[in-house]
Amino acid sequence: MKEENLRQLIEEAIKLEFNVAEIYLSFHNRFPEDSGFWWKIAIEEKNHAALLKNGKQFFLDAGMFPDNLVGDSLEALINANNELEGILRQEKEAPPSRDVAFNLALKLEESAGEIHFQYAMQQAKHPSEAILLFQSLNEGDKDHAERIRNYMRLNGIEETK
Repeated sequence: MKEENLRQLIEEAIKLEFNVAEIYLSFHNRFPEDSGFWWKIAIEEKNHAALLKNGKQFFLDAGMFPDNLVGDSLEALINANNELEGILRQEKEAPPSRDVAFNLALKLEESAGEIHFQYAMQQAKHPSEAILLFQSLNEGDKDHAERIRNYMRLNGIEETK
C-alpha cells in the first residue's frame, strides 16, 4: 500500500476512534446508572486513537506500520466517520433511550473499522514487531462488543437484531 494512502487511512481510523469515544462520553453523561461503564469504554477508545496516532508517528516513516490495523478502504472509514458525526448531532437533539444506546454501541463495535482494529489486536499467527507492540499496549482493552453484550445481559437490556 502506498504510504500516502496508508497515512490517510490512519488519520480516518484515528478520527473514528475519537468519534466513537465522543458517543460513549455522551452516554456516560446521559445515563448515570451506566456512567462508569461508558467512561471506561470511552477512555479505551481514546487509547486506541492514541495508539494509532503514536504508531503513525513512530512506525509509518520507518515503513513498519501494520496496514492491517486500519483496514484498506478509505471510503468506508470516511463514510463511517460521517455517520458517527451524524449520530453525535442527532444524539444531542433527540437523545436515545438506554436500550437504543447500548444497541447502537454494539453496532458501532461490530462496524468494519472497529473489527479491523480488534482483529489486529488478536492476531496470533506471525505478528510483526509493530503488531506485538500494539497488542502489548492494548492488552487491557479487549473486545468491546463482547463486554457491551455481557453488560446488557447482566442488566436486562434487550439486544435488538
